[in-house]
Amino acid sequence: MARVRAILGRELVSERRACQVLGQPRATQRRQRVVPNDGPQLVKRIVEFATRDGRDGDRRITVLLKRAGGRVNHKRVARLWRQAGWKVPQKQPKRGRLWLNDGSCVRLRPESKEHVWTYDFVHACTREGRPLRLLTLIDEFTRECLAIVVARRLESPDV
Repeated sequence: MARVRAILGRELVSERRACQVLGQPRATQRRQRVVPNDGPQLVKRIVEFATRDGRDGDRRITVLLKRAGGRVNHKRVARLWRQAGWKVPQKQPKRGRLWLNDGSCVRLRPESKEHVWTYDFVHACTREGRPLRLLTLIDEFTRECLAIVVARRLESPDV
């Protein structure tokens, strides 16, 4: 109603007519804004649920809050989540199995220096767009690079 009074000044005009002139619904003048005052309590409960399992995001926390008996809006939880700057950590990929069905290859855990070595091919390009191939050999225990072979082409005898 304050907006309607400010525009029309002191003239006596009905609310219905003023809203019609402004092109506003009358409900915007009658409805009182309700600001919830349970913000700090809600944030405390969100933190409580989020610390139980570090992989829960705002959607899952909303479901847990509703199950706990609270009336909470999912948009409000998402807004509080963003304002606090919380993020769900990326899921760490599980290491794949390195053996075939016949058990021909087994991943060894390094126990000492020079116990397990790893080799890998790395592909890169020069500024001119010409390919480079790198063969790296690494000691798994010390993470020391034992050798690097750089060539334009690497074939099986080179390995």
